[in-house]
Amino acid sequence: MPMRASRRECTCACHVGVRWRQFVQRPGDIIISTRPKSGTTWMQMICALLVFQTPDLPLPLPQLSPWLDGGPVAWAETAELLANQEHRRFIKTHTPLTGLPMHPALAYIVVARHPLDAALSLYYQADNGWSAQLDFMKPNRPNRLSPRDWLLRWMEWQEEPIQAMQNLNFLPGVLWHLSDAWDRRRWANVLLVHYDDLLLDLEREMRRIAGWLDITVAESEWPALVQAADFKAMRLRADELAPDPAGRFRDRTAFFRSGSSGGARELLSREEIARYHERAREFAEEDLLAWLHRDSWMACRPPASRCAENTRSLVLSTPSGRPRRILTGEEV
Repeated sequence: MPMRASRRECTCACHVGVRWRQFVQRPGDIIISTRPKSGTTWMQMICALLVFQTPDLPLPLPQLSPWLDGGPVAWAETAELLANQEHRRFIKTHTPLTGLPMHPALAYIVVARHPLDAALSLYYQADNGWSAQLDFMKPNRPNRLSPRDWLLRWMEWQEEPIQAMQNLNFLPGVLWHLSDAWDRRRWANVLLVHYDDLLLDLEREMRRIAGWLDITVAESEWPALVQAADFKAMRLRADELAPDPAGRFRDRTAFFRSGSSGGARELLSREEIARYHERAREFAEEDLLAWLHRDSWMACRPPASRCAENTRSLVLSTPSGRPRRILTGEEV
């Protein structure tokens, strides 16, 4: 059995709980819960485009979709910003679902990315002046780890994720966050989205998300919205889209580094990739790992029988409880 911390333990460890207890919810609020560098800003942009139905957003994205429980902005300022918003709100958090108030009238979207790809992206973001938690990776530090050595350290991290919120960014914490969401994947108000599905067919995924959120978009509007959500288009708008309200990034464009998958595989040997899969199985069930790793990571894939189990069709519901569509395991 994978070693997984209990929900009660992890809830108690979330030091951000005070903000969530003070947060005044509204029916229809969209909560975007991710690990860093897993598609957070991408999903915020998709939600912005669906809510406003125009590429011309009225404010910078961090103001439209504030980070409720983190970042450099004071809670009083964030609370006032949210209270004054009249549009359907879509809110960023890096807190796992178990640390959030789960309300049936709210919609929760969890974006998952291959953990090794997210870890590599996190390494390069340390160069950009983000997060004191990553100080040991910055270029001016003596004996700074190489990207490969960072990945090996990241996957072998031994501390339990409940011991510190920052440790949720290492492999055990990443898989705990995703395992908790995976356990809720059949809840009517929880939607899982895979980063690679956004890369593969952005329009299909945006239409799926819009349908799940009960947002109707005129057919004539879709081409412009999909184009605005393209990674390259977002990179060109880095000044208004990057999550840098306090101006701490050295280069906002560098935040949108590559928007691709598979880069970490080029740095690791087959044996090291095998070790990654061995470690991943310590913290997550095979059905989640089969969905998470996809065909792009052929080495050490779970048995075909387990993958087949995950291709059953499921009827999912919208947050309002009405069946929306039938999805295959490729999408869930």
